[in-house]
Amino acid sequence: MKLKIRRYRWSDLDIVLSLHQICLAQVGLVPGDGVYYDDDFPRIQEIYLACGGDFLVGEVGSRVVAMGGLKPVDTSTAEICRLRVHPDVQRRGYGEAMLVTLQQRAVELGFERVRGDTTLNQEAALALYARQGWRELSRHKVGGLVVVNVEKLLNPGVTLDR
Repeated sequence: MKLKIRRYRWSDLDIVLSLHQICLAQVGLVPGDGVYYDDDFPRIQEIYLACGGDFLVGEVGSRVVAMGGLKPVDTSTAEICRLRVHPDVQRRGYGEAMLVTLQQRAVELGFERVRGDTTLNQEAALALYARQGWRELSRHKVGGLVVVNVEKLLNPGVTLDR
């Protein structure tokens, strides 16, 4: 079935928090591991929407099965976070559709680059970022996990100062 992507609504809060928890548990991430956190969910309006970013959900039928946030870092950079697809519907292109839409939304909002992070545990996410032209910036350990920081220039013909 086709994924319909729309902006987050307050009524989505419980389902997106549940989706987040299910997806992280699938790759072995747990509360207290230094990587897993969910305190931004009750504040999606403030953290993502009210400050020039966005938060999107993907629906199949009337069921929310995917999500992703776009959080401004500075005037030229946004962080893509909370990119999740329910395990029941993974490997159908929904993660890629969400990522592409978030990248397009970042361009619409005036950002020149997007950044994100994932862990080595999240192999599908690493492969998705690589297919979409993201590059690895760095790795660091948090507890027993390796966090991978990635970035993509949204207009590759433009050279940005670092």
